[in-house]
Amino acid sequence: MLFFKKSSREETPEKKAGLFERMKKALSATKENLVGKIEAALGGISAIDENTLDELEGTLLGADLGVAVTESIMTAIRAQYKKGQLKTPDDAKNEIRNQLMAILSAGASGDAPEDETSTQVWMIVGVNGTGKTTTVGKLAARFAGEGRKTLVCAADTFRPAAIEQLAVWAERSGTELIKSKIGADPSAVLHDALAAAGARGCDLALIDTAGRLHTKSNLMQELEKMRRVAGRKIPGAPHETLLVVDATTGQNGLNQAREFMKYTGITGLIVTKLDGTAKGGVLFGICRELNIPVRYIGIGEAIEDLVEFYPEDFINSLFR
Repeated sequence: MLFFKKSSREETPEKKAGLFERMKKALSATKENLVGKIEAALGGISAIDENTLDELEGTLLGADLGVAVTESIMTAIRAQYKKGQLKTPDDAKNEIRNQLMAILSAGASGDAPEDETSTQVWMIVGVNGTGKTTTVGKLAARFAGEGRKTLVCAADTFRPAAIEQLAVWAERSGTELIKSKIGADPSAVLHDALAAAGARGCDLALIDTAGRLHTKSNLMQELEKMRRVAGRKIPGAPHETLLVVDATTGQNGLNQAREFMKYTGITGLIVTKLDGTAKGGVLFGICRELNIPVRYIGIGEAIEDLVEFYPEDFINSLFR
């Protein structure tokens, strides 16, 4: 059972508009790479023909959507074209939009009931350089600000900088931090953190794991060991295993997700650095292939720039 529950969307019109404009700005490069190229391929024509469809297929392939997503979209478009339901450039653009929306929505799961009987455990995983530790810090600050008693576990015991970074975040947000010496067994640190979280009545324990290459099976197996330790300490843990993906890596992010899924049972994605890349289309490939939801996206450096992900907002930011 997932713990994740989206915040209320009862915001002022000004706040909603402000967030939407920030997202549009952050996604401007991805918009140009995807929607801009689609509009260029469809520009200057009045009706769709086979040549247009071929050009459109090449455009989608070049926009970091990946082969599978492109084939899925083009299958739907060609089917409508043959039935006479897709005739104009606007028809084609709207169908692409609808197909992309369907991909993101299919991976999204509804809110699950919150289990208030025990501490919820979230493991945050990913390769080094994705912004994983920073994301843990931002999540801690977010939940602490919502009044949840949050504990952070510095289980990345191989990088002194990661522990120091989390210590700063914990102090800034008023969250508790459990750490150990450099080189300590990550599973032992996790065990101690969950014992402390339970004893102190914490609502949520965020576990920062060591960054690792998805191609290193021994390190990936260590993650599975940590999952077993968590499950023995707190029933059902980890309740969320969130993979942090750096959007700037493009399709390599999909390769990472595939491998992490094998070992860790990912329940959701956090996609960072969308404000610094034109490769945000990788979200669609991951969601389609692995059928897992995007939980949060990073649209800037500030704490408030780690925002909850809503498929409709993301699509609207690209197509409006």
